Amino acid sequence: MKKLLSILVLNLLLSGSAYSWEWTESAFNEWLKNSGSNKRMGCENPPRSIYCYDENNNPLWKKKENNLKVKVYGRSLNIPEYINKKKVKPNYETLMFYLYRYNNGPPKTRPYYEIKASKSFFQFKFDLREDEYIKKQMQKTALLSYLLYENGKIKIDEITPKDRFGMLFNNDTKYVSNSVGKSFVSYILGHAICGGYIESVDSKLNDWPLLENTLYYDQKIIDLINMNAGDYEYFDKGGNFKKSRKHPSDYSVSDVIGSDLISSKKSKPKYKYNNFTTNIIHNYIVFKTKDNYAEILNNIFNDKAKIKNSIYLFEKKRGQDDVKSHKSKSYTFYVSRYDYLRVAKAMMDDWQNDTCEGKYLKSLYERKIKKNKKDYRDKHEAFSNTKSYGGFFHLDPSGMKNRHIFVMDGYGGQTLTIDFDRKRIVTTLAIHRDFNWMKIAHSAIKKGK
Repeated sequence: MKKLLSILVLNLLLSGSAYSWEWTESAFNEWLKNSGSNKRMGCENPPRSIYCYDENNNPLWKKKENNLKVKVYGRSLNIPEYINKKKVKPNYETLMFYLYRYNNGPPKTRPYYEIKASKSFFQFKFDLREDEYIKKQMQKTALLSYLLYENGKIKIDEITPKDRFGMLFNNDTKYVSNSVGKSFVSYILGHAICGGYIESVDSKLNDWPLLENTLYYDQKIIDLINMNAGDYEYFDKGGNFKKSRKHPSDYSVSDVIGSDLISSKKSKPKYKYNNFTTNIIHNYIVFKTKDNYAEILNNIFNDKAKIKNSIYLFEKKRGQDDVKSHKSKSYTFYVSRYDYLRVAKAMMDDWQNDTCEGKYLKSLYERKIKKNKKDYRDKHEAFSNTKSYGGFFHLDPSGMKNRHIFVMDGYGGQTLTIDFDRKRIVTTLAIHRDFNWMKIAHSAIKKGK
């Protein structure tokens, strides 16, 4: 009964059907500043732009049942996966609140490039079977979507129920990619190479004046896409630049170079994951392709993947990177659940058909490097279960030696796992990484014939 009441209150608050609910990024930041990170959320201590009153003008937040137990984690836009090396376990109301933020925050408050939907989208074939364990995961965890595709058909298709997170997530919801977008950038790079704009992954970054007098100048592309550029001394443990405290996802390449990387020096190369090299590669692609950049995106998402819904590609709020007609690009995409699968299928088709882009993907596997074991967080997760890395893909999942399996992994549990040998794809979307990836994704790939 208590959970049902919480759902009802959230529904009223988020829908705006009964009350005026105006939520802006500035209002949210103001609420964080004034209320602290552990106070209850709902209508208690609302920012000035939020009005929560009943029809008699009585303040709803004075009613105890309306003060939802939402845990806000400082100023972060995300739920931490770990705090002091312990997994974070947010309650239902907290998950709902962050899902609302993911869906209604950044796309409305920052610039983005829209990749239009295909005129004729790819229609999947279905041969569905029930999986009780996955259904239970949908009811008990932060999972939003699970899809298993094999031999040309979707075999398992589960989406969060209406009484779970369904009021905020459906088949057409554009959902954040997080670092899955790094792998999308790699796929874009493959098309830029095959289109003749960039010679190969062994091309050196010595023709982009922006990178002069930095550690990245004259390095090969393969070293950046393998996270092997020797740049780790410039980042702190949280992934921010040490000097300026800037997070790579928020600033253009040129802006960060100006504050942190002038006269920077390369350290001994080794695998070290960060969020900056993808930004360099993506904007280098823009620099090389110029006015044909949109044509490459259309070739991937419209001609090959045949997406049903448009896709948002975030751009940087601050600065451009030497191409006046293009804002600085990020690696964050907002994509609907079936369209994630359509993009993964396009990659698999390229591999199977041995196209130029398929050969590019195969070369990434051949040029992979070993991860550092000390970087592992939890071997039961997609990010750290894999033993190798290549071209912005996680490779070599445990127990699957010498199999061509590519894993795309994004913060919070966005994962796409492609088994190129056995024509199988598993995708997950989630608010938080609290589900059993090993059983529903890793095992589904490992045991399949």
